[in-house]
Amino acid sequence: MAQDSAQPVGAVEVPASEHGRGFPPFDSQTFPSQLFWLAIAFIALYLLMARIALPRIGSILEARRRRVEDDLAEAQHFKDASDAAIAAHEKALAEARGRAQTLANETRAKAAAAAEARRKEADAKLNARIAEAEKTIAGTRSAAMGNVRSIASEAAGAIVERLTGIAPAGNEVTEAVSKALKR
Repeated sequence: MAQDSAQPVGAVEVPASEHGRGFPPFDSQTFPSQLFWLAIAFIALYLLMARIALPRIGSILEARRRRVEDDLAEAQHFKDASDAAIAAHEKALAEARGRAQTLANETRAKAAAAAEARRKEADAKLNARIAEAEKTIAGTRSAAMGNVRSIASEAAGAIVERLTGIAPAGNEVTEAVSKALKR
């Protein structure tokens, strides 16, 4: 019992024959069986990977590649459609600008023609009024000149009569006034 008290509590007793053999994977007696099971595990793992896992991974990669290519093709399609829409928009915008410019030019030309017509009409009215005014002025002038002649004739006759005391003849006074006005 003395030996029992020297052992720690809970310690497991190992037989002396197992203690001297060493680490099992390094035991030379188990090498052939270890190599056999290594070959079987390697072949099984290789077959599992080659027949099941790698084809699945390959199909996943192929599906991903196709999806990426499809997405890129779709993106290119949308880009082409967008470029076409932008080009159509730019073309429509250019046409609209051209139509607006043409409309503005036509409107400007119509307005200028209308203004020119109004100006010509106003010029014609003014020329007619000027012609009337000139006729009126000419009539008034000739009436005034006629009155000036008669007044000048009367005044000249009265002056001559006062200065000389003799009343001059009406024809002589009228001729003298006409000659003086002509100069």
